[in-house]
Amino acid sequence: MITPTASTSSSSTATSTAAATASAPGADGSSPTTSVVIKMGIIGDAQIGKTSLMIKYAEGAYDTEYTQTLGVNFMEKTILIRQAEITFSIWDLGGQKEFASMLPLVCSDAVAILFTFDLSRKSTLNSLREWYRQARGLNKSAVPLLVGTKYDEFVNLSDADQEEITRQARKYAKVMKAPLVFCSTAESINVQKIYKIVLAKVFDLNCTLAEISDIGGPILEYKHC
Repeated sequence: MITPTASTSSSSTATSTAAATASAPGADGSSPTTSVVIKMGIIGDAQIGKTSLMIKYAEGAYDTEYTQTLGVNFMEKTILIRQAEITFSIWDLGGQKEFASMLPLVCSDAVAILFTFDLSRKSTLNSLREWYRQARGLNKSAVPLLVGTKYDEFVNLSDADQEEITRQARKYAKVMKAPLVFCSTAESINVQKIYKIVLAKVFDLNCTLAEISDIGGPILEYKHC
């Protein structure tokens, strides 16, 4: 069972944090014997909910008045798994073109990268081709996840639009060899599950989350990759 601790922190600028190599956690009920940092990058176009996704996980909060990210935002959240203390170091890059020069700060030593798009704006999914190309040029080993945000707005689209966006997102996920997750920070849908999938992929653990594949539903597909 994953038990969040009370440890969260944030900063607009920070020194790059690489993932640490961990020894096997103890199983005798003692205090944490292993400390691991998982650096994650969140990238995608501007105003698609990247910062909301980060804050929702790190602090459990959602606010419609978040200001647009200028440069890089950074937050941490520490959880306990058995006797391992695992810290997610989450880096959120502003989506404007002028911040592209900061992409190496977010991606170069990340162990997982969330490629995010707005489910209600198909153009933001198309933009991921270039985001993916640039990120993979910097980091070929990070675990990729394709994450569609604003599922609460997606459900208001026509059936035809929902089917088209889902079909195209699945196509991208297949090419990227990435799990596909539709989420909503406003409605707390699939946010925690994104980070559980990251853990499973990074540490090669068995993930028991039920997949969701129905068109119009909050897609959760990860077993194909």
